Amino acid sequence: VQLQASGGGLVQAGASLRISCEASGRTFRGYSMGWFRQAPGKEREFVAARSWSGVTYYADSVKGRFTISRDIAKNTAYLQMNSLKPNDTAVYYCAAAGSVNTIVLRARGDYLGQGTQVTVSS
Repeated sequence: VQLQASGGGLVQAGASLRISCEASGRTFRGYSMGWFRQAPGKEREFVAARSWSGVTYYADSVKGRFTISRDIAKNTAYLQMNSLKPNDTAVYYCAAAGSVNTIVLRARGDYLGQGTQVTVSS
């Protein structure tokens, strides 16, 4: 079972970026998927999650700028990030969990992917 995150990079403030998380090895039907991030010297923090039923959750710091979505057929989740700010700079991790609360409240996942670096320059 693997979650493969991709799409990170270096962008300027105000730009947009979409990162992806492709799951392989099993289907994640019935699972919630989400993203968290960790900046150097800081604790991991919840960013966004989408329950299997389609309910979305966002951290206050990204609400209105980031959008989480998923393509069930492709077993892939996406995070569209608009109006990026320098303090969005972090390694972004994707996760899948049987309960969305695992991601939203605990910033954890039953399955966790490797991170993808997002760097926003001022």
